[in-house]
Amino acid sequence: MNAQLAGGPAAGPATAPGQTSRRPVRDLAEHPWARFALRRLTRLVVSVWTLVTASFLMIHLIPGDPVRAALGMTASPQVVAERRERLGLNDSLLTQYLHFLRDLAGGELGTSMTGGLPVNQVIGDRLQATLALAVASFLLAVVLSVPAGLGTAVLTRGGRRHRTEAAFTSTSVLVATVPEFLLAVGLVWVFGVRLGWFPVAGQDGPASYVLPVVALAAGPAAVLARIIRIETLSVLGADHIRTARAKRLPPRRIYLRHALPNAVTATLTVGGLLLSSLVAGTVLVENVFAWPGLGSTIVQSILVKDYPVVQGVVLVYGTGVLLVNLVVDVALALLDPRSTIRES
Repeated sequence: MNAQLAGGPAAGPATAPGQTSRRPVRDLAEHPWARFALRRLTRLVVSVWTLVTASFLMIHLIPGDPVRAALGMTASPQVVAERRERLGLNDSLLTQYLHFLRDLAGGELGTSMTGGLPVNQVIGDRLQATLALAVASFLLAVVLSVPAGLGTAVLTRGGRRHRTEAAFTSTSVLVATVPEFLLAVGLVWVFGVRLGWFPVAGQDGPASYVLPVVALAAGPAAVLARIIRIETLSVLGADHIRTARAKRLPPRRIYLRHALPNAVTATLTVGGLLLSSLVAGTVLVENVFAWPGLGSTIVQSILVKDYPVVQGVVLVYGTGVLLVNLVVDVALALLDPRSTIRES
């Protein structure tokens, strides 16, 4: 009362204890990047849990006795029962699931039923070969698709060169629709059997990479080239490109510094999806070329019903796809923060 009569500022409402400390937390929660990170992290956790649960149920609900399949039909019932008890297969499904989550949290994927080796070791011995094949195929797809898509867009802009456009479209559609394993078989027959230019099996030197990498990269390269061409044609009609031409900038600078970066966003999205498909496509291609990777391992394990190895390889493939999608989302947010974060 005296302060108001003296002309001093009126006393504000009392601040509740802890209110100052909650304000930064609230501001952080309302920040666009914080919301983006929280949603992506939540989506990743839910996806990983779904993948883990699906892989567990897929293995345990398959008809048949994996222990009997691993030991053979001549194994005595006592030996089979002892192995089932040691592996915990006599427990309830819920108990097995909880034990599986506990072991997985500790980095344990179980033991191979046929080889007796830890699944971690089996995967570790084969993972490098699969990653090398997938990364080499993706790099080749990018190297082939960017100049092809950009060059075709420049040549056919404004409705020019209809024959070039028709040839590019028909060729890219044809290559993209051929399955990887069918292309792999054709490459083996032509360049391995008939011409003898490249080895057709195993991982032995740089020459052994040529045929499987081409078989994996051809389809994604065709798809990427078409996307790059469409996006580049759209960018070439934009106002900033016309302004760059009015300034008489060199064509290389216009296409490489102004057109291509603006066409990267949609291309990056498709590229991430294609990289995920490349990882999955290695399963068939590795078996065609007897490549010592995870793809051939999972097929061999399915044939002998080595379910712990199948389960571990499925988890590795699924987690790899989820991580690739997460990296693509983050890259898109960094390249185009306003639209990406707003949509999230």
